[in-house]
Amino acid sequence: MDNELIENNLPRTIKETSELYQTNIHIGYTKTCDCPPNHLNCMTAKEWVKSQIGVWQFNYEARDIRDKDLHPATFPISLAKRVIELFTHAGELVLDPFVGSGTTLVAAQDLNRNAIGFDLQEKYIELCQKRLAGDNLFNQAQQIAIQDDALHIDRYLEPETVKLIWTSPPYANLLNRKRKNKSRRGDERKNEQFGKVEQYSQDPRDLGTMSLDEYTKAMGEIYERLLPLLQPKGHCVINVPDMWWKNQRITIHVALIEELRKRGYELRNTIIWDRTNIVNRVGIFGWPSNYITMGTTFEYLLDFWRPPN
Repeated sequence: MDNELIENNLPRTIKETSELYQTNIHIGYTKTCDCPPNHLNCMTAKEWVKSQIGVWQFNYEARDIRDKDLHPATFPISLAKRVIELFTHAGELVLDPFVGSGTTLVAAQDLNRNAIGFDLQEKYIELCQKRLAGDNLFNQAQQIAIQDDALHIDRYLEPETVKLIWTSPPYANLLNRKRKNKSRRGDERKNEQFGKVEQYSQDPRDLGTMSLDEYTKAMGEIYERLLPLLQPKGHCVINVPDMWWKNQRITIHVALIEELRKRGYELRNTIIWDRTNIVNRVGIFGWPSNYITMGTTFEYLLDFWRPPN
């Protein structure tokens, strides 16, 4: 099905064997709504107020992927839709540099946004294709998944065509270890995930195989190359947690803020994704002598933009 075509003769997926691999992709990027030019998005004032609250909660739906054998780290479609609705208009272009299971593309399809996502792993590109199989007949936007390194994204897109960069990237090498399920209680600890390494791959290009310092530098290099693709005042949102490793807090969000600032991005907002309503029963960390906040219960949404010219 790699040759299944959508509008403008663009395929749903582009793999390393495709004729379109590492060529310019002519995907739509201009708004198709009637919103005034000074509006950030298509939201009503009431919808805007709800999104202004800096702590967000979401629920999963039937289309969400919860099976960690398919992908070890997914996020709800409703989260992607909130970010996309907040920072784009209908018809504009969303970029996900680490598209994984394709949740960003599904959300964009629902919202009539053009979207393009990249991933190293062919199995994830195929998963994206399956999730996009049910066309939304009420819009004309396109969504494409491409198998390639995020360092090569600038070979596919023209400068200043992307309105939003949105992703949940790999979290350095912090998943690249056997899972101990310390967040679960009693017999639930030794479930089917216990003892598994849930890292996406062992490909040396995979950010999830790198130490925090290597990871931070690699992310900086990727995002420096993405910055010219982003429209001035276009937003860039990164979903990332902090983690505990050998009794130390690994502040991934701080490292990324500092690195992206060096690369020309400006931090605009920090949003907390409150996950307490979707987390299963949890165990006790550090009691009675070492207080540790449970990283499974919240994550950061770091909102940057490309400063005006």
